[in-house]
Amino acid sequence: MELSTPQWGQLVTLLMVAVALGMDAFSLGIGIGMRGILQWQILVISGTIGLFHVVMPLMGITMGYYLGTMVKDIAVMTGGGVLCFLGINMVWNAFRSGEEPRLIDIKSVTGVCLFSISVSLDSLSAGLSLGLFAADVWLAVILFGVLGALMAGMGLLLGRHVGSWIGDYGEAVGGVILFFLGLRFLM
Repeated sequence: MELSTPQWGQLVTLLMVAVALGMDAFSLGIGIGMRGILQWQILVISGTIGLFHVVMPLMGITMGYYLGTMVKDIAVMTGGGVLCFLGINMVWNAFRSGEEPRLIDIKSVTGVCLFSISVSLDSLSAGLSLGLFAADVWLAVILFGVLGALMAGMGLLLGRHVGSWIGDYGEAVGGVILFFLGLRFLM
């Protein structure tokens, strides 16, 4: 089956949007990967991010475009706040002694979901925007999910290798990265 010029244009546009949405997952994955995570955790985290990169745009489309500007600002601010919080928590955990339970543990289901939601909030506003155009919704959300998961996995793997070079300070460096990325969303 051959694609027409408008279909190619839509595919290229959706791929660019999917890569842009996946860049957050990639860069934040580097920060989380520096904490030192196992390969199965990389699969779980990247799979969860991919799932949220599908669910969030569908929620955005369902909400409707008339809420777009308000929800976009709220989503970005919430995501930025959560990332700053995760970053501060990672830096705090890197320098404290003892084995007290962590406030946010990326190895727990709650931590993975919180991280995945914060990374995928921009997909919610992208979904709101998709409602304005005659885009193929299923193609879009599948591309968002697959590229979000792949880019998160690549970032986690890269962070894992960089973290082994940095040593014990990998978690602190990852926390600083998350904090400044969160600040970028807040500004």
